Amino acid sequence: MLFWIITAALAALIALLLGLALWRGRSGAEPSAAYDLRVYRDQLRDVERDLARGVLAPDEAERLRLEISRRVLEADRAVQTGHAAARAPRGLTLTAALAAAVVLGGSFWLYQRLGAPGYPDLPLALRIDMAQDLYDNRPTQDAAEETAAAARGPLPEPDPQFATLMERLRAVVAQRPNDLEGLALLARNEANMGNYRAAWEAQRRLVALKADAASAEDHAQLAELMVVAAGGVVTAEAEGALGRALALDPGNGLARYYVGLMMAQNGRGDRAFRIWDGLLRESTADAPWVPQIMANIPALAWLAGEADYTPPAPRAGAALDLAGALQLPPDAREAALRPGLEALNARLAQQGGTAQDWAQLLAALRLLGEDARADAVLGEAETLFAQRPEDLALIRAANAGTPPGPAQPALPGPGAAEMEAAGAMTEAERQEMIQGMVAGLEDRLLAEGGSAGEWARLISSLGILGETARARAAVDAASAALAADPAALEQIRAAARAAGVDE
Repeated sequence: MLFWIITAALAALIALLLGLALWRGRSGAEPSAAYDLRVYRDQLRDVERDLARGVLAPDEAERLRLEISRRVLEADRAVQTGHAAARAPRGLTLTAALAAAVVLGGSFWLYQRLGAPGYPDLPLALRIDMAQDLYDNRPTQDAAEETAAAARGPLPEPDPQFATLMERLRAVVAQRPNDLEGLALLARNEANMGNYRAAWEAQRRLVALKADAASAEDHAQLAELMVVAAGGVVTAEAEGALGRALALDPGNGLARYYVGLMMAQNGRGDRAFRIWDGLLRESTADAPWVPQIMANIPALAWLAGEADYTPPAPRAGAALDLAGALQLPPDAREAALRPGLEALNARLAQQGGTAQDWAQLLAALRLLGEDARADAVLGEAETLFAQRPEDLALIRAANAGTPPGPAQPALPGPGAAEMEAAGAMTEAERQEMIQGMVAGLEDRLLAEGGSAGEWARLISSLGILGETARARAAVDAASAALAADPAALEQIRAAARAAGVDE
Protein backbone atom coordinates (compact mmCIF):
# COMPACT_ATOMS: atom_id res chain seq x y z
CA MET A 1 0.00 0.00 0.00
CA LEU A 2 2.88 2.38 0.79
CA PHE A 3 4.12 1.96 -2.78
CA TRP A 4 0.80 3.14 -4.17
CA ILE A 5 0.67 6.14 -1.79
CA ILE A 6 4.15 7.28 -2.78
CA THR A 7 3.47 6.74 -6.49
CA ALA A 8 0.17 8.67 -6.37
CA ALA A 9 1.76 11.55 -4.43
CA LEU A 10 4.63 11.90 -6.90
CA ALA A 11 2.27 11.74 -9.89
CA ALA A 12 0.03 14.43 -8.35
CA LEU A 13 2.99 16.70 -7.56
CA ILE A 14 4.38 16.43 -11.08
CA ALA A 15 0.96 17.09 -12.58
CA LEU A 16 0.51 20.17 -10.34
CA LEU A 17 3.88 21.63 -11.32
CA LEU A 18 3.19 21.07 -15.01
CA GLY A 19 -0.24 22.63 -14.66
CA LEU A 20 1.09 25.73 -12.91
CA ALA A 21 3.75 26.14 -15.54
CA LEU A 22 1.15 26.01 -18.27
CA TRP A 23 -1.27 28.30 -16.44
CA ARG A 24 1.17 31.01 -15.38
CA GLY A 25 3.57 30.77 -18.28
CA ARG A 26 6.51 33.16 -17.71
CA SER A 27 4.48 36.07 -16.39
CA GLY A 28 6.81 36.61 -13.47
CA ALA A 29 9.92 37.01 -15.60
CA GLU A 30 10.86 40.39 -17.19
CA PRO A 31 11.43 40.17 -20.94
CA SER A 32 14.82 41.37 -22.22
CA ALA A 33 13.05 43.95 -24.44
CA ALA A 34 11.82 45.82 -21.33
CA TYR A 35 15.36 46.21 -20.11
CA ASP A 36 16.43 47.50 -23.55
CA LEU A 37 13.57 50.01 -23.50
CA ARG A 38 14.81 51.54 -20.24
CA VAL A 39 18.33 51.82 -21.60
CA TYR A 40 17.20 53.59 -24.77
CA ARG A 41 15.14 56.11 -22.76
CA ASP A 42 18.16 56.87 -20.60
CA GLN A 43 20.18 57.42 -23.78
CA LEU A 44 17.60 59.99 -25.04
CA ARG A 45 17.97 61.92 -21.78
CA ASP A 46 21.75 61.79 -22.12
CA VAL A 47 21.52 63.22 -25.66
CA GLU A 48 19.47 66.20 -24.40
CA ARG A 49 21.92 66.75 -21.56
CA ASP A 50 24.95 66.66 -23.88
CA LEU A 51 23.24 69.08 -26.32
CA ALA A 52 22.55 71.58 -23.50
CA ARG A 53 26.15 71.38 -22.34
CA GLY A 54 27.42 71.95 -25.89
CA VAL A 55 29.06 68.53 -26.13
CA LEU A 56 26.98 67.60 -29.19
CA ALA A 57 26.28 69.67 -32.25
CA PRO A 58 22.57 70.23 -33.07
CA ASP A 59 22.67 68.10 -36.25
CA GLU A 60 24.51 65.27 -34.48
CA ALA A 61 22.01 65.39 -31.60
CA GLU A 62 19.11 65.21 -34.07
CA ARG A 63 20.61 62.17 -35.79
CA LEU A 64 21.06 60.39 -32.42
CA ARG A 65 17.47 61.23 -31.37
CA LEU A 66 16.11 59.58 -34.54
CA GLU A 67 18.26 56.46 -34.14
CA ILE A 68 17.46 55.98 -30.46
CA SER A 69 13.74 56.71 -31.03
CA ARG A 70 13.65 53.97 -33.69
CA ARG A 71 15.17 51.52 -31.23
CA VAL A 72 12.70 52.58 -28.52
CA LEU A 73 9.79 51.84 -30.84
CA GLU A 74 11.17 48.38 -31.69
CA ALA A 75 11.80 47.54 -28.01
CA ASP A 76 8.31 48.72 -27.02
CA ARG A 77 6.81 46.58 -29.75
CA ALA A 78 8.80 43.54 -28.48
CA VAL A 79 7.63 44.16 -24.92
CA GLN A 80 3.98 44.19 -25.99
CA THR A 81 4.38 40.99 -28.01
CA GLY A 82 6.13 39.20 -25.13
CA HIS A 83 3.34 40.04 -22.71
CA ALA A 84 0.77 38.61 -25.12
CA ALA A 85 2.69 35.34 -25.52
CA ALA A 86 3.71 34.92 -21.88
CA ARG A 87 0.41 33.30 -20.95
CA ALA A 88 -0.60 30.16 -22.86
CA PRO A 89 -4.05 30.13 -24.45
CA ARG A 90 -6.67 28.90 -22.02
CA GLY A 91 -7.93 26.18 -24.38
CA LEU A 92 -4.44 24.84 -24.93
CA THR A 93 -3.79 24.76 -21.19
CA LEU A 94 -6.97 22.82 -20.52
CA THR A 95 -6.19 20.39 -23.32
CA ALA A 96 -2.69 19.74 -21.97
CA ALA A 97 -4.03 19.23 -18.45
CA LEU A 98 -6.64 16.77 -19.73
CA ALA A 99 -3.99 14.86 -21.72
CA ALA A 100 -1.77 14.59 -18.65
CA ALA A 101 -4.69 13.24 -16.61
CA VAL A 102 -5.51 10.67 -19.30
CA VAL A 103 -1.87 9.50 -19.51
CA LEU A 104 -1.51 9.16 -15.75
CA GLY A 105 -4.88 7.48 -15.27
CA GLY A 106 -4.35 5.21 -18.26
CA SER A 107 -0.95 4.14 -16.92
CA PHE A 108 -2.47 3.08 -13.61
CA TRP A 109 -5.30 1.25 -15.38
CA LEU A 110 -2.95 -0.63 -17.72
CA TYR A 111 -0.71 -1.65 -14.85
CA GLN A 112 -3.70 -3.01 -12.96
CA ARG A 113 -4.75 -5.05 -16.01
CA LEU A 114 -1.36 -6.17 -17.38
CA GLY A 115 1.08 -5.73 -14.55
CA ALA A 116 1.56 -7.61 -11.30
CA PRO A 117 0.69 -5.26 -8.42
CA GLY A 118 2.23 -6.46 -5.20
CA TYR A 119 4.47 -9.02 -6.93
CA PRO A 120 7.86 -9.03 -5.23
CA ASP A 121 11.23 -8.99 -6.91
CA LEU A 122 12.81 -12.41 -7.60
CA PRO A 123 16.49 -12.26 -6.74
CA LEU A 124 18.63 -15.29 -7.45
CA ALA A 125 18.60 -16.52 -3.87
CA LEU A 126 14.81 -16.40 -3.77
CA ARG A 127 14.51 -18.26 -7.08
CA ILE A 128 16.82 -20.97 -5.76
CA ASP A 129 14.70 -21.22 -2.62
CA MET A 130 11.55 -21.56 -4.75
CA ALA A 131 13.19 -24.33 -6.80
CA GLN A 132 14.18 -26.09 -3.60
CA ASP A 133 10.59 -25.83 -2.38
CA LEU A 134 9.36 -27.42 -5.63
CA TYR A 135 11.91 -30.18 -5.20
CA ASP A 136 11.02 -30.81 -1.56
CA ASN A 137 7.27 -30.87 -2.22
CA ARG A 138 7.14 -33.15 -5.24
CA PRO A 139 4.21 -35.57 -5.31
CA THR A 140 4.89 -39.03 -3.98
CA GLN A 141 5.03 -41.96 -6.38
CA ASP A 142 1.53 -43.06 -5.36
CA ALA A 143 0.04 -39.57 -5.78
CA ALA A 144 1.74 -39.01 -9.15
CA GLU A 145 0.57 -42.39 -10.43
CA GLU A 146 -2.98 -41.65 -9.36
CA THR A 147 -2.94 -38.36 -11.26
CA ALA A 148 -1.34 -39.97 -14.32
CA ALA A 149 -3.84 -42.84 -14.36
CA ALA A 150 -6.75 -40.39 -14.26
CA ALA A 151 -5.25 -38.44 -17.17
CA ARG A 152 -4.59 -41.57 -19.27
CA GLY A 153 -8.02 -43.06 -18.81
CA PRO A 154 -8.79 -46.78 -19.07
CA LEU A 155 -6.24 -49.03 -20.75
CA PRO A 156 -7.13 -50.62 -24.09
CA GLU A 157 -8.18 -54.25 -23.97
CA PRO A 158 -5.25 -56.56 -24.81
CA ASP A 159 -5.50 -59.43 -27.25
CA PRO A 160 -7.41 -62.22 -25.47
CA GLN A 161 -4.79 -64.85 -26.26
CA PHE A 162 -1.97 -62.68 -24.93
CA ALA A 163 -4.02 -61.73 -21.87
CA THR A 164 -4.45 -65.43 -21.06
CA LEU A 165 -0.73 -66.02 -21.40
CA MET A 166 0.00 -63.04 -19.16
CA GLU A 167 -2.28 -64.42 -16.47
CA ARG A 168 -0.36 -67.70 -16.56
CA LEU A 169 2.96 -65.83 -16.41
CA ARG A 170 1.78 -63.87 -13.36
CA ALA A 171 0.69 -67.06 -11.67
CA VAL A 172 4.03 -68.75 -12.33
CA VAL A 173 5.98 -65.73 -11.03
CA ALA A 174 3.75 -65.64 -7.94
CA GLN A 175 4.64 -69.29 -7.30
CA ARG A 176 8.34 -68.61 -7.93
CA PRO A 177 8.85 -65.06 -6.61
CA ASN A 178 12.64 -65.36 -6.56
CA ASP A 179 13.10 -66.36 -10.20
CA LEU A 180 15.12 -63.62 -11.91
CA GLU A 181 14.28 -64.56 -15.49
CA GLY A 182 10.58 -64.77 -14.75
CA LEU A 183 10.61 -61.33 -13.09
CA ALA A 184 12.48 -59.80 -16.04
CA LEU A 185 9.95 -61.26 -18.47
CA LEU A 186 7.05 -60.08 -16.31
CA ALA A 187 8.39 -56.52 -16.00
CA ARG A 188 8.81 -56.15 -19.77
CA ASN A 189 5.41 -57.52 -20.66
CA GLU A 190 3.52 -55.63 -17.96
CA ALA A 191 5.04 -52.46 -19.39
CA ASN A 192 4.01 -53.50 -22.90
CA MET A 193 0.43 -53.81 -21.69
CA GLY A 194 0.52 -50.39 -19.97
CA ASN A 195 0.53 -51.84 -16.45
CA TYR A 196 3.41 -49.63 -15.39
CA ARG A 197 2.92 -50.05 -11.66
CA ALA A 198 3.06 -53.82 -11.94
CA ALA A 199 6.06 -53.46 -14.27
CA TRP A 200 8.18 -51.39 -11.88
CA GLU A 201 7.19 -53.54 -8.90
CA ALA A 202 8.46 -56.61 -10.77
CA GLN A 203 11.64 -54.74 -11.71
CA ARG A 204 12.12 -53.59 -8.12
CA ARG A 205 11.80 -57.18 -6.95
CA LEU A 206 14.36 -58.20 -9.57
CA VAL A 207 16.82 -55.54 -8.36
CA ALA A 208 16.30 -56.57 -4.74
CA LEU A 209 17.00 -60.21 -5.54
CA LYS A 210 20.18 -59.33 -7.43
CA ALA A 211 21.31 -57.19 -4.50
CA ASP A 212 24.93 -56.15 -5.07
CA ALA A 213 24.93 -57.89 -8.45
CA ALA A 214 22.28 -55.48 -9.80
CA SER A 215 23.75 -53.35 -12.57
CA ALA A 216 23.43 -49.63 -13.17
CA GLU A 217 21.13 -50.43 -16.08
CA ASP A 218 18.86 -52.49 -13.79
CA HIS A 219 18.44 -49.50 -11.47
CA ALA A 220 18.01 -47.07 -14.38
CA GLN A 221 15.29 -49.24 -15.92
CA LEU A 222 13.52 -49.35 -12.56
CA ALA A 223 13.62 -45.55 -12.40
CA GLU A 224 12.33 -45.24 -15.97
CA LEU A 225 9.37 -47.53 -15.29
CA MET A 226 8.54 -45.48 -12.20
CA VAL A 227 8.74 -42.20 -14.15
CA VAL A 228 6.49 -43.55 -16.90
CA ALA A 229 4.00 -44.81 -14.31
CA ALA A 230 4.00 -41.34 -12.71
CA GLY A 231 3.13 -39.65 -15.98
CA GLY A 232 6.63 -38.34 -16.57
CA VAL A 233 7.22 -36.95 -13.06
CA VAL A 234 10.55 -37.87 -11.50
CA THR A 235 9.49 -38.57 -7.92
CA ALA A 236 11.75 -38.94 -4.91
CA GLU A 237 11.38 -42.72 -5.15
CA ALA A 238 12.49 -42.71 -8.78
CA GLU A 239 15.34 -40.35 -7.91
CA GLY A 240 16.60 -42.91 -5.41
CA ALA A 241 16.88 -45.52 -8.15
CA LEU A 242 18.64 -43.00 -10.40
CA GLY A 243 21.13 -42.23 -7.65
CA ARG A 244 21.96 -45.91 -7.24
CA ALA A 245 22.41 -46.28 -11.00
CA LEU A 246 24.81 -43.35 -11.17
CA ALA A 247 26.73 -44.55 -8.13
CA LEU A 248 27.44 -47.77 -10.04
CA ASP A 249 28.04 -46.07 -13.40
CA PRO A 250 28.33 -42.24 -13.45
CA GLY A 251 28.15 -42.32 -17.26
CA ASN A 252 24.83 -44.20 -17.51
CA GLY A 253 22.94 -42.29 -20.19
CA LEU A 254 19.41 -43.26 -19.17
CA ALA A 255 19.96 -42.20 -15.57
CA ARG A 256 21.61 -38.91 -16.59
CA TYR A 257 18.70 -38.11 -18.89
CA TYR A 258 16.14 -38.54 -16.12
CA VAL A 259 18.23 -36.58 -13.61
CA GLY A 260 18.26 -33.70 -16.11
CA LEU A 261 14.51 -34.04 -16.53
CA MET A 262 14.09 -33.89 -12.75
CA MET A 263 16.12 -30.66 -12.60
CA ALA A 264 14.01 -29.08 -15.34
CA GLN A 265 10.78 -30.07 -13.57
CA ASN A 266 11.92 -28.44 -10.33
CA GLY A 267 12.94 -25.01 -11.56
CA ARG A 268 16.63 -25.68 -12.16
CA GLY A 269 16.79 -25.36 -15.92
CA ASP A 270 20.41 -24.23 -15.61
CA ARG A 271 21.46 -27.55 -14.09
CA ALA A 272 19.29 -29.51 -16.51
CA PHE A 273 21.01 -27.76 -19.41
CA ARG A 274 24.50 -28.68 -18.23
CA ILE A 275 23.53 -32.31 -17.64
CA TRP A 276 21.81 -32.70 -21.00
CA ASP A 277 24.46 -30.81 -22.93
CA GLY A 278 27.13 -33.14 -21.59
CA LEU A 279 24.99 -36.19 -22.30
CA LEU A 280 24.24 -35.02 -25.83
CA ARG A 281 27.94 -34.62 -26.59
CA GLU A 282 28.59 -38.22 -25.53
CA SER A 283 25.52 -39.86 -27.10
CA THR A 284 25.10 -41.57 -30.43
CA ALA A 285 22.34 -40.37 -32.70
CA ASP A 286 20.23 -43.49 -32.11
CA ALA A 287 20.18 -43.08 -28.31
CA PRO A 288 16.51 -42.97 -27.21
CA TRP A 289 16.89 -39.73 -25.25
CA VAL A 290 18.47 -37.69 -28.06
CA PRO A 291 15.20 -36.51 -29.75
CA GLN A 292 13.76 -35.30 -26.44
CA ILE A 293 16.93 -33.45 -25.53
CA MET A 294 17.21 -31.85 -28.97
CA ALA A 295 13.62 -30.62 -28.74
CA ASN A 296 14.02 -29.02 -25.30
CA ILE A 297 17.63 -27.99 -24.80
CA PRO A 298 17.37 -24.60 -26.63
CA ALA A 299 14.87 -23.37 -24.01
CA LEU A 300 17.06 -24.70 -21.21
CA ALA A 301 20.09 -22.98 -22.74
CA TRP A 302 18.26 -19.65 -22.58
CA LEU A 303 17.45 -20.24 -18.91
CA ALA A 304 21.11 -21.04 -18.29
CA GLY A 305 22.21 -17.78 -19.92
CA GLU A 306 23.51 -19.38 -23.13
CA ALA A 307 21.90 -17.02 -25.63
CA ASP A 308 23.88 -18.20 -28.67
CA TYR A 309 23.84 -21.93 -27.90
CA THR A 310 23.97 -24.43 -30.77
CA PRO A 311 23.27 -28.07 -29.81
CA PRO A 312 26.19 -30.37 -30.61
CA ALA A 313 25.62 -33.12 -33.14
CA PRO A 314 25.58 -36.56 -31.50
CA ARG A 315 27.96 -39.18 -32.80
CA ALA A 316 26.65 -41.44 -35.55
CA GLY A 317 24.79 -44.45 -34.23
CA ALA A 318 24.20 -47.83 -35.80
CA ALA A 319 21.47 -46.54 -38.11
CA LEU A 320 18.97 -43.75 -38.52
CA ASP A 321 15.51 -44.68 -37.26
CA LEU A 322 13.61 -43.82 -40.43
CA ALA A 323 10.60 -45.93 -39.52
CA GLY A 324 10.40 -44.22 -36.14
CA ALA A 325 10.75 -40.79 -37.73
CA LEU A 326 7.81 -41.48 -40.04
CA GLN A 327 5.62 -41.99 -36.98
CA LEU A 328 6.46 -38.48 -35.75
CA PRO A 329 4.67 -35.31 -36.93
CA PRO A 330 6.58 -33.56 -39.76
CA ASP A 331 7.86 -30.76 -37.52
CA ALA A 332 9.40 -33.30 -35.11
CA ARG A 333 11.19 -35.35 -37.77
CA GLU A 334 13.87 -32.69 -38.18
CA ALA A 335 14.88 -32.90 -34.51
CA ALA A 336 14.80 -36.71 -34.58
CA LEU A 337 16.84 -37.21 -37.74
CA ARG A 338 19.08 -34.16 -38.08
CA PRO A 339 21.77 -35.00 -35.49
CA GLY A 340 22.26 -38.56 -36.73
CA LEU A 341 22.04 -37.52 -40.36
CA GLU A 342 24.78 -34.89 -40.06
CA ALA A 343 26.99 -37.16 -37.98
CA LEU A 344 26.61 -39.99 -40.51
CA ASN A 345 27.28 -37.61 -43.39
CA ALA A 346 30.47 -36.37 -41.72
CA ARG A 347 31.66 -39.91 -41.04
CA LEU A 348 31.03 -41.05 -44.63
CA ALA A 349 32.88 -38.00 -45.95
CA GLN A 350 35.91 -38.61 -43.72
CA GLN A 351 36.05 -42.40 -43.34
CA GLY A 352 33.66 -43.91 -45.87
CA GLY A 353 31.15 -46.61 -44.96
CA THR A 354 29.05 -49.53 -46.08
CA ALA A 355 26.35 -49.50 -48.71
CA GLN A 356 23.82 -49.70 -45.86
CA ASP A 357 25.24 -46.46 -44.42
CA TRP A 358 24.92 -44.68 -47.76
CA ALA A 359 21.39 -46.00 -48.20
CA GLN A 360 20.44 -44.73 -44.73
CA LEU A 361 21.83 -41.28 -45.51
CA LEU A 362 20.00 -41.07 -48.83
CA ALA A 363 16.68 -42.18 -47.35
CA ALA A 364 16.97 -39.62 -44.52
CA LEU A 365 17.77 -36.79 -46.91
CA ARG A 366 14.78 -37.67 -49.12
CA LEU A 367 12.54 -37.89 -46.07
CA LEU A 368 13.55 -34.37 -44.99
CA GLY A 369 13.08 -33.04 -48.52
CA GLU A 370 16.76 -32.21 -49.13
CA ASP A 371 16.75 -33.43 -52.71
CA ALA A 372 19.76 -31.42 -53.87
CA ARG A 373 21.99 -32.92 -51.20
CA ALA A 374 20.53 -36.36 -51.88
CA ASP A 375 21.38 -36.05 -55.59
CA ALA A 376 24.97 -35.17 -54.73
CA VAL A 377 25.25 -38.08 -52.29
CA LEU A 378 23.76 -40.46 -54.85
CA GLY A 379 26.32 -39.42 -57.48
CA GLU A 380 29.19 -40.01 -55.07
CA ALA A 381 27.80 -43.38 -53.94
CA GLU A 382 27.31 -44.57 -57.52
CA THR A 383 30.98 -43.81 -58.20
CA LEU A 384 32.16 -45.62 -55.07
CA PHE A 385 30.03 -48.74 -55.63
CA ALA A 386 30.12 -48.87 -59.42
CA GLN A 387 31.83 -52.31 -59.37
CA ARG A 388 29.49 -53.78 -56.73
CA PRO A 389 26.06 -54.26 -58.33
CA GLU A 390 24.31 -55.60 -55.23
CA ASP A 391 25.42 -52.67 -53.07
CA LEU A 392 24.52 -50.24 -55.83
CA ALA A 393 21.06 -51.78 -56.10
CA LEU A 394 20.56 -51.27 -52.35
CA ILE A 395 21.58 -47.60 -52.60
CA ARG A 396 19.39 -46.93 -55.65
CA ALA A 397 16.42 -48.60 -53.97
CA ALA A 398 16.82 -46.38 -50.91
CA ASN A 399 17.04 -43.33 -53.15
CA ALA A 400 14.08 -44.16 -55.37
CA GLY A 401 11.75 -45.87 -52.94
CA THR A 402 9.66 -44.59 -50.08
CA PRO A 403 11.34 -44.91 -46.67
CA PRO A 404 9.89 -47.72 -44.55
CA GLY A 405 6.54 -46.80 -43.09
CA PRO A 406 5.42 -47.22 -39.51
CA ALA A 407 5.30 -50.78 -38.27
CA GLN A 408 2.00 -52.56 -38.27
CA PRO A 409 0.50 -53.01 -34.83
CA ALA A 410 1.72 -56.32 -33.53
CA LEU A 411 0.89 -58.58 -30.67
CA PRO A 412 3.57 -58.48 -27.99
CA GLY A 413 5.55 -61.16 -29.74
CA PRO A 414 8.48 -63.10 -28.34
CA GLY A 415 12.10 -62.18 -28.70
CA ALA A 416 15.02 -64.47 -28.01
CA ALA A 417 15.56 -62.96 -24.55
CA GLU A 418 11.90 -63.42 -23.66
CA MET A 419 12.02 -67.06 -24.71
CA GLU A 420 15.04 -67.65 -22.51
CA ALA A 421 13.32 -65.84 -19.64
CA ALA A 422 10.37 -68.20 -19.97
CA GLY A 423 12.45 -70.75 -18.06
CA ALA A 424 10.52 -69.64 -14.98
CA MET A 425 7.63 -71.82 -16.19
CA THR A 426 7.30 -75.54 -16.49
CA GLU A 427 8.27 -77.02 -19.82
CA ALA A 428 4.65 -77.46 -20.87
CA GLU A 429 3.69 -73.92 -19.82
CA ARG A 430 6.71 -72.41 -21.52
CA GLN A 431 6.05 -74.21 -24.78
CA GLU A 432 2.38 -73.27 -24.72
CA MET A 433 3.11 -69.61 -24.09
CA ILE A 434 5.79 -69.34 -26.76
CA GLN A 435 3.79 -71.30 -29.31
CA GLY A 436 0.78 -69.07 -28.74
CA MET A 437 2.72 -65.83 -29.12
CA VAL A 438 4.57 -67.02 -32.20
CA ALA A 439 1.35 -68.29 -33.77
CA GLY A 440 -0.34 -64.94 -33.23
CA LEU A 441 2.53 -63.08 -34.86
CA GLU A 442 2.67 -65.59 -37.73
CA ASP A 443 -1.05 -65.34 -38.43
CA ARG A 444 -0.97 -61.55 -38.53
CA LEU A 445 2.07 -61.32 -40.79
CA LEU A 446 0.69 -63.87 -43.25
CA ALA A 447 -2.66 -62.09 -43.34
CA GLU A 448 -1.59 -58.44 -43.25
CA GLY A 449 2.13 -58.33 -43.91
CA GLY A 450 4.60 -56.36 -41.83
CA SER A 451 8.05 -54.86 -41.59
CA ALA A 452 11.30 -56.69 -42.23
CA GLY A 453 12.05 -56.60 -38.52
CA GLU A 454 8.80 -58.38 -37.68
CA TRP A 455 9.38 -61.06 -40.30
CA ALA A 456 12.95 -61.55 -39.03
CA ARG A 457 11.62 -61.89 -35.50
CA LEU A 458 9.14 -64.55 -36.59
CA ILE A 459 11.82 -66.50 -38.46
CA SER A 460 14.18 -66.39 -35.50
CA SER A 461 11.44 -67.49 -33.11
CA LEU A 462 10.43 -70.43 -35.30
CA GLY A 463 14.06 -71.44 -35.62
CA ILE A 464 14.50 -71.47 -31.83
CA LEU A 465 11.36 -73.61 -31.52
CA GLY A 466 12.73 -76.06 -34.08
CA GLU A 467 9.87 -75.36 -36.52
CA THR A 468 12.15 -75.41 -39.56
CA ALA A 469 9.39 -76.01 -42.09
CA ARG A 470 7.36 -73.09 -40.82
CA ALA A 471 10.50 -70.96 -40.65
CA ARG A 472 11.30 -71.72 -44.32
CA ALA A 473 7.71 -70.89 -45.23
CA ALA A 474 8.05 -67.59 -43.38
CA VAL A 475 11.28 -66.84 -45.27
CA ASP A 476 9.51 -67.49 -48.59
CA ALA A 477 6.50 -65.36 -47.62
CA ALA A 478 8.71 -62.50 -46.39
CA SER A 479 10.88 -62.64 -49.51
CA ALA A 480 7.81 -62.41 -51.72
CA ALA A 481 6.28 -59.57 -49.69
CA LEU A 482 9.51 -57.53 -49.56
CA ALA A 483 10.89 -58.35 -53.01
CA ALA A 484 11.16 -54.68 -53.97
CA ASP A 485 13.26 -53.76 -50.93
CA PRO A 486 16.85 -55.06 -51.14
CA ALA A 487 17.72 -53.89 -47.63
CA ALA A 488 14.72 -55.73 -46.18
CA LEU A 489 15.61 -58.86 -48.14
CA GLU A 490 19.12 -58.79 -46.70
CA GLN A 491 17.63 -58.59 -43.21
CA ILE A 492 15.41 -61.59 -43.97
CA ARG A 493 18.39 -63.57 -45.32
CA ALA A 494 20.38 -62.77 -42.17
CA ALA A 495 17.51 -64.03 -39.99
CA ALA A 496 17.25 -67.18 -42.10
CA ARG A 497 20.99 -67.85 -41.73
CA ALA A 498 20.76 -67.35 -37.96
CA ALA A 499 17.81 -69.75 -37.79
CA GLY A 500 19.59 -72.35 -39.95
CA VAL A 501 17.00 -72.32 -42.73
CA ASP A 502 18.91 -70.47 -45.46
CA GLU A 503 19.31 -73.49 -47.70
